[in-house]
Amino acid sequence: MELLQLKYFLEVARLEHVTEAARSLHVTQSSLSKTIQRLEEDLGVPLFDRTGRKLRLNEFGRKFLIRAERALFELEQGKKEISDLSGPEYGSLELAVTTASMLPHILREFRQKRPFIQFHVQMLSTQEMVTLLQRGDVDFCLSSPPIQGEDIECQIVYTEPILVAVPKGHRLADRSSVTLAELKDEWFVGVKKGYRTRDLVDSVCESAGFALKYVYEGNEPTRLSALVEAGIGIAFMPSTAMNPREPIRYLQVEEHELVREIALLWNRNRYISRAALEFREVVMEYFEAISKQTI
Repeated sequence: MELLQLKYFLEVARLEHVTEAARSLHVTQSSLSKTIQRLEEDLGVPLFDRTGRKLRLNEFGRKFLIRAERALFELEQGKKEISDLSGPEYGSLELAVTTASMLPHILREFRQKRPFIQFHVQMLSTQEMVTLLQRGDVDFCLSSPPIQGEDIECQIVYTEPILVAVPKGHRLADRSSVTLAELKDEWFVGVKKGYRTRDLVDSVCESAGFALKYVYEGNEPTRLSALVEAGIGIAFMPSTAMNPREPIRYLQVEEHELVREIALLWNRNRYISRAALEFREVVMEYFEAISKQTI
């Protein structure tokens, strides 16, 4: 059994289509088909049910897929460990976030400590993040909400209040706090359903007897402050998204504890490089510092 056979098998299992898998692997269809056929001959059983070029994993294939993924994962972790030992000052980090408001500050601090480490950041939904974590494809994730899983380590790093953002000149702009009842006739800008802050706020308002009226729903949380400033609507925003230079007032919510938890996540089976350990340290120091500022 060859390593190449396992890599080809995983790609065909993922796409379940010979043409698409060959295109993804940059090989010919005939070469891919022959490689998969040799693997099945080595194992003595078919791994796919075939209908033309369409393939579907059978019971043998599903069982073997679990082992093949684990084997290639361990080999990749060994490669990372050797690379880390041979050149700890140079390396890369794979990061994912569901919440990005504090990320520029964290990455700036990390880059000052390790200027030669490259990093790649993805903004993902919760489910996309779970998939990458379970596959061990990322070093760390910053997520709200926290995610629990058999292979996932979850450390709560910060609990932050969710505030109401209103533009200057708004009827509530001279207030420091507001009740939910006072907001029921307002128009809101927000992210789409499925984001933690949106779902939490909607649930709390529904329990208070009304549904929020949205004039804008999007996928970019960072755009909300500009919409608030423009007077399009008001918004529920986490405290870490506050920018004191913006002409926006932030009000606390009375009578309800509106908070969200931010967690640092990682796959406990993935090798943690020296650079990744230092990134975790920077994250912990950052949230410890802003926690002290709010006391």
